[in-house]
Amino acid sequence: MPRVKRGVPAARRRRRILKRVKGYRFGRSKKEREAKTALLHAGAHAFRHRREKKRAARALWQIQINAAVRPLGLSYSRFTGLLKKNKIELDRKILAQLAEHEPATFRRIVESLNPDK
Repeated sequence: MPRVKRGVPAARRRRRILKRVKGYRFGRSKKEREAKTALLHAGAHAFRHRREKKRAARALWQIQINAAVRPLGLSYSRFTGLLKKNKIELDRKILAQLAEHEPATFRRIVESLNPDK
């Protein structure tokens, strides 16, 4: 059986790992074992934070909508309740964008819902 030298694949694997950890601090960017661990943790955090980013965006939209409906005599919870009751299916992202960029349109939506005015 011929002799197999494994230096090239190992070096390639090492280079690939170390290339991905460029910019990490201390031994995490230079030592293969620490770099592997750093990448493992970084991947887990990235996965979790992709979901947290969506959660944070939704919370921001809710705050923006609440800020927009307060001067019109409603609270966020009453506003969303009226939307559901009137079967208006605009999501929070669209409502927040309307409140910010198209205040007249947003006001018309609120006034069409509001039984007081």
